[in-house]
Amino acid sequence: MLKLTYTDVGLHTERVSLDPEVLIAQRAILALRLGQTLHLEPGKAAFLLPASVSALKQLNAIAQRETHLGLTITPVDDDYVEVSLHGSWLACGPNAHEGTFLTVLSASAEYWVYKLWQETQIPVSTWTQG
Repeated sequence: MLKLTYTDVGLHTERVSLDPEVLIAQRAILALRLGQTLHLEPGKAAFLLPASVSALKQLNAIAQRETHLGLTITPVDDDYVEVSLHGSWLACGPNAHEGTFLTVLSASAEYWVYKLWQETQIPVSTWTQG
């Protein structure tokens, strides 16, 4: 399963070995214990990748071969493509801009989505005074 976390500072993506139902149940229990509202609905999530990423053709091939996954790759312009995924949105309310998106794809699709997203992130270095 892929877990996409949207925050006010950006998107964080990770591969998770839990079933989505288990993760949703854990999140619901946490929300109840904290007295928070939890909104859950089916939906779509999307993010941009540079069109120049060399391994994008592998992900394109998977999307074309495994159309049942709900994975689409759409050119935005000469420089970027949009990767769209079907799954479940968890947030504090129906209009929230921050939350968690869960999707289940084939192992190869999850691998390539995660790998391409990871490769395109700008590394942040830390500076320490010595």
